[in-house]
Amino acid sequence: MKREQKRWLTPEEFEEEYGFKEGTMSKYRMQKKIPFSKIGGKFIRYDRQKIDKWLEDHEVIGVSI
Repeated sequence: MKREQKRWLTPEEFEEEYGFKEGTMSKYRMQKKIPFSKIGGKFIRYDRQKIDKWLEDHEVIGVSI
């Protein structure tokens, strides 16, 4: 039985599931490159639906030789 996925991820959960390091996420947030929410001016959360769309929109198709 498949476990239901959480919609809102903490930075730790985001790193575990998507493989982005905390420093990279922080840099992308400061540059406004990645979608995130800040709750109460303190807690960072990532919306899984927006992250999945962001990844799809930034897909680079490799060329094989």
